[in-house]
Order: sequence, then C-alpha cells, then structure tokens
Amino acid sequence: MREVLGVSERRACRTLGQHRSTQRKIPCGLPDEERLTEDIIALTRDYGRYGYRMIAGMLNNSGWHVNHKRVERIWRREGLKVPHKQKKKGRLWINDGSCVRLRAERPNHVWSYDFVHDRTHDGRAYRTLNIIDEYTREALMIRVDRKLNSTDVVDALTDLFILRGAPEYIRSDNGPEFIAKKVRDWITAVGSKTAYIEPGSPWENGYCEWTCRALVPPQVLV
Repeated sequence: MREVLGVSERRACRTLGQHRSTQRKIPCGLPDEERLTEDIIALTRDYGRYGYRMIAGMLNNSGWHVNHKRVERIWRREGLKVPHKQKKKGRLWINDGSCVRLRAERPNHVWSYDFVHDRTHDGRAYRTLNIIDEYTREALMIRVDRKLNSTDVVDALTDLFILRGAPEYIRSDNGPEFIAKKVRDWITAVGSKTAYIEPGSPWENGYCEWTCRALVPPQVLV
C-alpha cells in the first residue's frame, strides 16, 4: 500500500475508519451459500406470499439445516419482499339493500356527482359541484360557488331534471350534502334512486372524480 498510495497501511486504515485485518482477510461465504440462495429464490418464486421464516421452515423440511437468521440475511441481500395484500374492492350497494355492481347501460341510466375543492389566485377557497352521465361521460353541469350545501344540490338537480329528465340512479359518496334527508327525500319523490359508494372507496365514483376534470362542460352556473 505504501508503494501504491505513498502512505502506510496503518494510516490509510485509520483515515478510512477500517480495521487493518480487512486488508488481509478476503471475505468468503459458506461453501453452500450459492446453492442455498438459489433454493431460497426458487421457493420464493413458488410461494410468493411466504416470508423468510416460512421459507426457512420449508428448507429445513427439505433437508437443509439453517436457522431463520441466515435465511433472513440472504433474503435481505437478494432484495426479496412479500407483496402487500390488496384490499378487495367493495361492491356498490343500491338503496334497496341488494348487492349489485351498478353499471350504466344507457344515457340517463346512472348519473354521478361529487364536490371538488380548489382555491382562486388570491387563496380563497371555492367548491364545484360536478354532475356527469356515466354512460356518455358528459359533464351535465359544473356549479361553482364559494359555499355549496344540500340546498344547492337540490337546486342543481332540479335544473337538470327539467332539461333532461330524471335518471334511474344517482351515484355519490357519503358526504353530508348527499346523504342529507332533504336530498334523499327529494330524489325519491321524483322517481330516482340513490346509489351510495362504500366509505373509503373513491374509485367506485371514479368517473366523477376524474372525468369532470378533463371534460369541458356544456354549462357552468356560478
């Protein structure tokens, strides 16, 4: 090292924070390390939901004599992971209690609505009430105001029902403006039905969550 770097081994190791033995001892794994690694990877490929403890047990049952700590070390070195279990997507429940995957089959079959929150350039908050036809993906209305409540929801639906007639179903999340008794009673009175998504499942109202951001609405009422 003195001939190559011009400094002593002791000084170089002190500078790098290494023990001097690291310059003499070449690390080498156990002679069966490579074969054990191959078996671990093969078992992980076949049993993707098993962690390193289960894999260690299967290795011992097949003739290996290894503890779970060694398997864990190889597991981490090879970057092996157990995939996260995906939550099941809930079905949509309509208000008669039946479990139906409600899909729009024609225009005016299923409408959906939701609120979007944003701020103007001066930092003041405002809300938009977006209403779309899920079959045609048409943005039927976007009503914009600083504040919108259940009364505004009824007013917006009234305007649309006069222009287009009442849909069979109206889908929404469980926001207070949509589950308000005034809104539910009014929707029932005009002959439509509500279809509330499961709490914590915004993808079930995905058309309204995303489509209304991309479409140019036919009318914007402020």
